[in-house]
Amino acid sequence: MGKRSAMTLRARRVLPIALLLASSCVTEGAGVENGGPESGAGGLGAGSGGAPGGSGGSSTTSGGSSGTAPGGAGSGSGGSAGAIAGSGGVGGTVAGSSGTGFGGTAGASGAGAGQAGAGSGGGANGGGAGLGGSGGQSGSAGQSGSAGKAGSGGTGGASAFNPCPATGACKVLPLGDSITDGIGVSGGGGYRTELFRLAVMAGKELTFVGGSMNGPSMVDGQPFPRSHEGHSGWTISQIDGIVPSPALGPDPHIILLHIGTNDLAQGQANGAPQRLGTLMDQITTDLPDALLVVAKIIPLSSAVTTFNNAIPALVMERANAGKHVVMVDQNTGFPTSELADGVHPNAAGYERMARVWYAAIGSYLR
Repeated sequence: MGKRSAMTLRARRVLPIALLLASSCVTEGAGVENGGPESGAGGLGAGSGGAPGGSGGSSTTSGGSSGTAPGGAGSGSGGSAGAIAGSGGVGGTVAGSSGTGFGGTAGASGAGAGQAGAGSGGGANGGGAGLGGSGGQSGSAGQSGSAGKAGSGGTGGASAFNPCPATGACKVLPLGDSITDGIGVSGGGGYRTELFRLAVMAGKELTFVGGSMNGPSMVDGQPFPRSHEGHSGWTISQIDGIVPSPALGPDPHIILLHIGTNDLAQGQANGAPQRLGTLMDQITTDLPDALLVVAKIIPLSSAVTTFNNAIPALVMERANAGKHVVMVDQNTGFPTSELADGVHPNAAGYERMARVWYAAIGSYLR
């Protein structure tokens, strides 16, 4: 085949390719004759802050050379996706020359890719259409801030322990020896009479329970509950013999325990604290929801000091184990002048004892 025939065939093959490229682009405007500048508008990106794409270069030289200048800066607005893509290069003004406009720069950050700019139509003299600018790259999505930690809920306050019922009288069991019975005052009653009076004056409901009875019939115009479990001459072991039955049969809400005087008076001081601990365990096991109030006993002899000094540890050990046990001090500040016979209180001594008991249980009474 001759040289001219080969050139003719090459030209025929190039023309369909150029036409194919032109038909694959979305034309935004009509072509301008004689190589007029024209570019397809770039698609808006969806990412924020994308850098604008460059516009395609125009081919301006005659004689078939292609334009090579890089596109200038496009004026894309920052969206939530990639920046505007560069517009397509403009077709050359002479036959066989195709524009080579450069694509726009990639969007900075955003979620979607920018659309490719469309190439414009070829010039009037049959030049091939310029290539469309490449689409701006989609910027990477910005990372979301980590969620703040939820504040921890406030700790719910534990419900306050109260052995007494919400309505009705609180049942109190006076438990012990002759000092609980009330020996030393006429008619008996001991500290129980003044303790009841303090409750009545405060508008509180209180009643005593137990298998024995003595004391006045009325106090401050109110019927006096005369029941108790005070046993003259009894030791710790003897009281232990009626616990839980019959002493705890009435299911008291509060137990007032003053015991140990006869152990010391009868020469049984040895092991008395251990026996007291056993008695405490019997009571708290049988009545786990009741309040046990254990007293340091009133003055008697030097042996009382040793016995009393062991009581705080006994109470603390059981309280730390979750038992409802507290201690009151009926010894400190108790003058011997308030002992009727050197053993039992007189009226003033019993009133003193009542005030100590009430300070420990008054807040529970309703």
